[in-house]
Amino acid sequence: MMKEVPQNVILIGMPGAGKSTVGVLLAKAIARDFLDTDVLIQSKTGRTLQEIVDRDGHLTLRKIEERVLLDLQLQHHVIATGGSAPYSPRAMQHLKSKGVVVFLWVDAKTLLQRIGDFSGRGLAKTPDQSFEELYAEREALYEQYADITIDAAAGNHDQVCHAILTHISR
Repeated sequence: MMKEVPQNVILIGMPGAGKSTVGVLLAKAIARDFLDTDVLIQSKTGRTLQEIVDRDGHLTLRKIEERVLLDLQLQHHVIATGGSAPYSPRAMQHLKSKGVVVFLWVDAKTLLQRIGDFSGRGLAKTPDQSFEELYAEREALYEQYADITIDAAAGNHDQVCHAILTHISR
């Protein structure tokens, strides 16, 4: 018999790791609602992430993201966070108090193959920061906050979902 699934399952990782796609599959598999916090930010601000970064800068996007995450009072959800969520210790502690944090790890080379051009993704990074520098900086943060790390480059979305289910139902 499977152990009860944690209250919320929070997915963290780089853009292109599959948080949104895997999140929807996982939510269906465990009969939970799904929330993509990037979409929530866009609906609350009426702007895309890229528009926020272009007009107000990456630090403004991080502040908006922190506020949105701290305001979440959800139960029984799968939550896909934005890639920069771990820059806010307060937001990450809040999320960890509400469920299990799953880091979808993907190597930088695979992410670049999946996404190609990141310039329109609304990345919360300094203008002169390379993708590789951003990856190295964020990977340490993801590992710091993760309760579970899943190799999301090792299979397709269904296989990644299955790996998460295996870990959270132990």
